[in-house]
Amino acid sequence: MTWTLTPERFDAPDAARLLRDYYDELASRYWKRPATEAEIDEGLTDDGVDRLAPPTGRLVVGRFDGVAASCVGVFLDRTTATAELTRVYVRPAFRGTGGGGLLMAAAEDVAREAGMRLLRLDTRSDLVEARGLYAKHGFREIPAYNEGPYADHWFAKEL
Repeated sequence: MTWTLTPERFDAPDAARLLRDYYDELASRYWKRPATEAEIDEGLTDDGVDRLAPPTGRLVVGRFDGVAASCVGVFLDRTTATAELTRVYVRPAFRGTGGGGLLMAAAEDVAREAGMRLLRLDTRSDLVEARGLYAKHGFREIPAYNEGPYADHWFAKEL
């Protein structure tokens, strides 16, 4: 059983489904109930995903034995040489198989190849697994760099 990670357009079928599943899980955990299809549609409307296309970003999709199982987005700010991780997601059935670590490595590769010197992200308090993943891969908590309504923790890693 092997992972492969490749850049894909955010609107490719597998990528779009992964992004929808990502939002579904985040919204459902936040609201402590299953999100409705209408709520997912509303949340994905004008969410800035189009910035995950060159030159402003990339989306990497991970496949486990050919099955779309994970994704990570990287926004690129060339004026500050700072990249921001977003939409870090591994489908529940594939967690614990090493896919999260491979996503982090792929995101770092995208950022380095684009000349970024700093990689950062924000996350919520209830996403304990995500915070553990970031810490495990060398990210350290930093002061807030944005005022996102769902941001409780901020992390960065020098590249």
